[in-house]
Amino acid sequence: MMDWSGLKEWNLRLRKKYLVGLIVVASMVIVAESASSYNQTQQAGYLHHGNKGHSDYKHVWPEMRIGWRIVVGAIIGFFGAAFGSAGGVGGGGIYVPMLTLIIGFDAKSSIAISKCMITGAAASTVYYNLKQRHPTLEMPVIDYDLALLFQPMLVLGVSIGVTFNVIFADWMITVLLIIIFIFMSTKAFSKGIQTWKKETIKKKIAPLLLGDNAEVVIPTPPPEILSDNAQIETKGPKKEKVSLIENVYWKALGLLLVIWFMILALQIAKNYTKTCTVPYWILDFAQIPVAASLTIYQAVRLYKGRRKIASRGEAESNWRVHKLLLYCFSGLLAGIIGGLLGLGGGFILGPLFLEMGIPPQVSSATATFAMTFSASMSVVEYYLLKRFPVPYALYLFAVTTLAGFVGQYVVKKVIDMLGRASIIIFILSFTILVSAISLGGVGLADMIKKIERKEYMGFEDICLYS
Repeated sequence: MMDWSGLKEWNLRLRKKYLVGLIVVASMVIVAESASSYNQTQQAGYLHHGNKGHSDYKHVWPEMRIGWRIVVGAIIGFFGAAFGSAGGVGGGGIYVPMLTLIIGFDAKSSIAISKCMITGAAASTVYYNLKQRHPTLEMPVIDYDLALLFQPMLVLGVSIGVTFNVIFADWMITVLLIIIFIFMSTKAFSKGIQTWKKETIKKKIAPLLLGDNAEVVIPTPPPEILSDNAQIETKGPKKEKVSLIENVYWKALGLLLVIWFMILALQIAKNYTKTCTVPYWILDFAQIPVAASLTIYQAVRLYKGRRKIASRGEAESNWRVHKLLLYCFSGLLAGIIGGLLGLGGGFILGPLFLEMGIPPQVSSATATFAMTFSASMSVVEYYLLKRFPVPYALYLFAVTTLAGFVGQYVVKKVIDMLGRASIIIFILSFTILVSAISLGGVGLADMIKKIERKEYMGFEDICLYS
């Protein structure tokens, strides 16, 4: 007999994906129509592309003055940062359309400024999380071993993505964005539903299994399999907060900072080297062994069982070579997309961590922690390329920094009140979906405009870019 229940479930999932895709496409058309009318007022800011391979790109930086545009933009940026910090995605998918459609920056400058905004939200979120504890285990909410595996490749990916941002045509970026975001939003939403159902079951059976004075015992892995400095206390109440010095794994943080500074030094040296010369490419490719060295070091330790991803609460490890390679590639891809689109790598890392079985609070905190390094790297690179006005960047950086604190505080209170960490997953899914609609709509409008003008829509030559 056929498993009709399984067939029905598969059919239902397929219909959900079609429905999500239809809603996204319809919404993008609406956004595209409004963006198209707005873009007509911005024609003076863009120069046509002449000969193939030659870039006549000119940035559009509106004057910074108090008005409805900057006020509305700040409000949207604030709420985008609050939601993005809670979901661990940064909010770049909301910042870029806001900067383009409302404040009036050109697309590439919007991407650069969005990185400043992401850095502000991520920095405040990380500061808030540094003293937070794992929801069930005696360890920090930030999984430093997980960050050691992903962060170096994330930073390397950002460097590649910034280069691709110069080379790729806008329509290529739009197509890539729509495909990835719809997939990620659907996966995150499905994971949120699963987590919600599990939380509901736990709420129902808890009163039946526990008496009024019963003490909940949460299984934890033995201390020897945890990261450095992690300790499990099986007796007494679990500490919600500890001092900053006690809660930070300084060795792991030091390694991450060393890699960040080394790649930053290479980027600065490359900026003062003539484009496409031999020294330029040597400095460019030197980033690969620098970033890969730490990732390989951590991957080998995980493979040999010397380190565990303790935040999953598992005493055993089943790390395989192909899985480690997949995760490393995912970190690289997240960085490339972040640098290319002006987004936080959390759009990829957040759903990936959830699929790995990482609790939502830890997934959000660790993704944001890794994203802080990559986003700040992008800010430095874009600054060296003179891709954004500093006063505007500082103003919006301050807005999102404040929003990051507010978002973390409010979401934590809601989770404590409802007892449902799945809220973080739904926020993640919602933010990705809104980003797909807004960015996809803006990209679609720009494509239509260029087709009507018969502009060049091919690759740019990075050697001609200055």
